[in-house]
Order: sequence, then structure tokens, then C-alpha cells
Amino acid sequence: MSLAQRFCLHSLDLGPGLDTNCGGFHKNSTQRKIRRAERERLTYEEGRSEALVDTFDALLVRMRRGHHLPPHPRAWFSQLAKCLGNTMKIRVASKDGRPIASILTLSWKDVMVYKYGCSDERFHNLGGMHLLLWTAIQEATTDGCREFDLGRSDYDDLGLITFKDHWGAGRSELTYWRHPAPAVPTATTALAQRLAKFALARLPDRLLIATGDVFYKHIG
Repeated sequence: MSLAQRFCLHSLDLGPGLDTNCGGFHKNSTQRKIRRAERERLTYEEGRSEALVDTFDALLVRMRRGHHLPPHPRAWFSQLAKCLGNTMKIRVASKDGRPIASILTLSWKDVMVYKYGCSDERFHNLGGMHLLLWTAIQEATTDGCREFDLGRSDYDDLGLITFKDHWGAGRSELTYWRHPAPAVPTATTALAQRLAKFALARLPDRLLIATGDVFYKHIG
């Protein structure tokens, strides 16, 4: 057995209440963005309809392309909506009718989980993601949840870790062990990964989506 992966796990304790938690948000990076979303009059929609799955999927394809990665299969999110009922919600923020950000949350007992998120990078300054997370946190608190789980982040993804830190969430380490030990990456493997990302960034949407449908369980 050997250490396979380490992640940074963020969780926000909802026990102190909305006012206390909101006061702990980073003033410039989080509180200011929530106020900006309100000034921009972003609209909010939630549910699990096929139309919302389509909206989420379109934003996800755009974001994953920017990260040089194939998107998750749309069918995965459609099945989540059908199987999990009202414990799963897709939340969408829009500006003048144009969807600019979306998150997917799951609820289980007294925990709400921020599981997936995506956005249109051209509108990041409008605070769409901040509006969605703040709305979900308010809902979780009102529903009596004790925790808002912001999920795991790779330790080398400093931007995402900082984003979650700015919500006042506590950090812990999530460690994965594997038996037998995984193969040691080689220079050839690293080169193949770079070439794959180069190719994925240039595929048309139709082929990028097809790549995710076929290979996601292996490379996601």
C-alpha cells in the first residue's frame, strides 16, 4: 500500500448562524462579490429539470475546455436529477437572460455538499458563483444543516483553495491510499498527458463531448 493522492478538504460550520458566517467571509473577495451580484441584478433559478441540466452542461463544457479536460457526460447529471430527487439541485445565475454560472448541490441528512460548479469566465467579475454559493449556504442554514461541505481540492490548485478559504471554511486533509501501489509516472507519461491536453483544447465541442462520454470514467 502506498500514498496515492492528497487533497485539501473544506467545510463550513453552519452552527454559528448566517450573520456570524457572513461576517467571516473575506471582505474583498467574497462579501464584495456577493454585493456586486446583487447590484448587477443577477437572476437565480434552481431545480432539476432537463432544461437546467442543459444549461449546466453547456457551462461545464465551456469551463472544461478552458482547463484542457473533457467534460463529464451529460447523462450523468440527468441521471442524478432523476434518481436523487429533491436532495439534488442545479442552481443557475444569469445576467440579462444569459446563464453565467451554475453549481450542483447535494443534501444528505444535516449536510449540504457543493459537488460541481462551472461558469462563463467572461463574466467572473459579476459574482455569479458567489451569489449561488451564498444562496445555497442560506438555504442549508435555514433547513437546519450543521455543515456546508465545499469539497476537495488538489493541493497544487492554490487558486481554488484560496477561493474556499475566503468563505471562512475550515481545512482538513483527505488522503487516498492504494494497494497495490500505483505505477510511477514516467517522462513518456507526462509527455502523453501534455499532448492530450493540447489536442483537447482544440477539438470542436461535438468531439470534446464525445471524448468525455467515452473516456471520462478512465481520465476524469
